[in-house]
Amino acid sequence: MESKRSWGEFFKDKHITVMGLGLLGRGVGDIAFLAKLGAILTVTDLKSEESLAPSLKKLAGLKNVHFVLGRHRKEDFKNADLILKAAGVPLESEYLKEALKHKVPVMMSSALFAEFSGATIVGITGTRGKSTVTHLIHHVLLQSKLPSGVSVHIGGNVRGISTLALLPKVRTGDIVVLELDSWQLQGFDSIKKSPHIAVFTSFSQDHLNYYPNMQRYFEDKAAIYRHQKKEDTLIAGPTVASLIKKDKKNVHGSLIEVSAEDIPKSWKRNLIGTHNEENIACAAAALRALNISPQDLKSGIASFKPVAGRLEHLRTYKGIAIYNDNNGTTPDATVAALRALPRTGDLILIMGGSDKGISFKPVVDTINARKARVVLLPGTGTERFKKEFIGKYIEVPNMDIAVVQSLKMASKGDTIVLSPACASFGLFKNEYDRNDQFVEAIEKLPT
Repeated sequence: MESKRSWGEFFKDKHITVMGLGLLGRGVGDIAFLAKLGAILTVTDLKSEESLAPSLKKLAGLKNVHFVLGRHRKEDFKNADLILKAAGVPLESEYLKEALKHKVPVMMSSALFAEFSGATIVGITGTRGKSTVTHLIHHVLLQSKLPSGVSVHIGGNVRGISTLALLPKVRTGDIVVLELDSWQLQGFDSIKKSPHIAVFTSFSQDHLNYYPNMQRYFEDKAAIYRHQKKEDTLIAGPTVASLIKKDKKNVHGSLIEVSAEDIPKSWKRNLIGTHNEENIACAAAALRALNISPQDLKSGIASFKPVAGRLEHLRTYKGIAIYNDNNGTTPDATVAALRALPRTGDLILIMGGSDKGISFKPVVDTINARKARVVLLPGTGTERFKKEFIGKYIEVPNMDIAVVQSLKMASKGDTIVLSPACASFGLFKNEYDRNDQFVEAIEKLPT
């Protein structure tokens, strides 16, 4: 791979097949950036032109971009200089195998950025907590006294941000905070690179509709530290530290274990729940590794507000507290939310969606313990939940009616929370569409 000063030349005139356009904005940003550099792009996606219309509109007029939609073609994977793979595309894809058979490199946006940027990379992964930790670290850094000339950037699995398109803005020595899911870490593994500071927040069942078993899931996650050097730092949350220590042959940097007790109780924070105490501890350890002062750390934590869709208090309506935990897409995540929420009044849970292949027993037990009332959105996961849950529930066809029914069930002093415990596919375009529909339905309520 070439150095940062030549990244423009690296992409110029390259024939690049972009596998996966999507609707989240990251693919759009990558394509616009590469087209501007003079790359010759073939963009291919299994979704139809109609489904991808919002993204296509943003790319209209780019002359060196050709679209192949509703299908993939093998010729686009063997007659290319580079494949840029979107997150979530299985490595076992016959099209990626075709590329590798013809010695066409398969890479990913965030990993390519890390290779070229010359920045200090802080990477965050985990089944739960990675978004909160990513945004908390970024927030504190923006408020802290940093060495002269050092700027701070955020990217990775962040809505609407193309990490690759950050390259012109980032200088050697800047700090870049990247949220990295297991799929993006496949890209880091392929170039044998790990972040300088790696944070592994937690590990529990997820994506078993994609991975054959938990070990394979962990192996992708472990790429966040597998290629570190001895001067690098690895921070482990309490649910993953023991697994990392069993993998000690792949731990090359300094390992720091954290727990919920690491942050003084006297420090102000706006996040609730034990899981968020662990998240704060993970972020604080990373910030200390970056030599952030105790005062900047304390004040930054105090001023940080919950990330959208992560146990976020939207409003109190007629005395009913309404929380958005849209990104609670596993039973364990929903359990954490239910345990964290106030115990005054009744609790109404909006949940359900597409199946991830994970047992609902933990969330069933917690629903029963909290005596929560349940409103179910449709989906394959919902159907399996109904088989495991012995209790009353209301089924609704869409988000608007879910909100209406929840409010009918609630009284002053009660709490309503959206925490799906499932993926969003089927009823929604993606998890952000589900989030936006819930927020819009709450915002439409009269004042």
